[in-house]
Amino acid sequence: MQICVWMYTRSMTERAAHRDPAATEPGLRERSKARRKEAIIRAAYRLFAERGYDATTVADIAAAAEVAPRTVTMYFPSKQDIALSRFGQAADELTAVLHHRGPDETVTEVVHRWLLEDARPADHEIKRLSKQMFAANPELNALRNARMSAAIDEGAKAVAVQIGAAPGDPGPRIAAVAAAAVLIELTDIPPGPERDEAAATALRFLGAGISALHPSDRAVTTAP
Repeated sequence: MQICVWMYTRSMTERAAHRDPAATEPGLRERSKARRKEAIIRAAYRLFAERGYDATTVADIAAAAEVAPRTVTMYFPSKQDIALSRFGQAADELTAVLHHRGPDETVTEVVHRWLLEDARPADHEIKRLSKQMFAANPELNALRNARMSAAIDEGAKAVAVQIGAAPGDPGPRIAAVAAAAVLIELTDIPPGPERDEAAATALRFLGAGISALHPSDRAVTTAP
């Protein structure tokens, strides 16, 4: 009887031992991938800031990140994808929250919600390297502006609905473009008091701009 119990216990222990690595392996793999991806982004940002975007090769990035060039291209098909990876994610999130905004949510409220999400605890070094990278490479700034096009489109639609503007009215798009320029500047500021103050200023600017576009307000200001 004791032998049977011992054999059963041993069998269950062995099964658990075989099962646990399999259960935890996907999580370990994902964390390992995230670390490699982070190392690639960090290395690329630093090299783009120090050497310039055009002068930096994928091989340079791989060496700095201590991975193979093939690993870099597996995560990022091009250098542009690396440079815009963080900003592109934020722009996509902004586009999504504008598109899926609640029926009673104003554009300012939606942008405020996005700013709170974007202010999650972040790697301050990555923020610093990102700011230096864009400052040193004007061509990347142009790409960053272009990357906001979908968010600008959604923002213009949202503003038009909010103020009751007619389709094709240029006012909502002007507001969306101006707001996008302000938000781009905010993405380079690490979370903290400085960013909070800048975000509050941006929201006041956006709210005032949208209010000025309201048809009834324009009727008053343009009357002789």
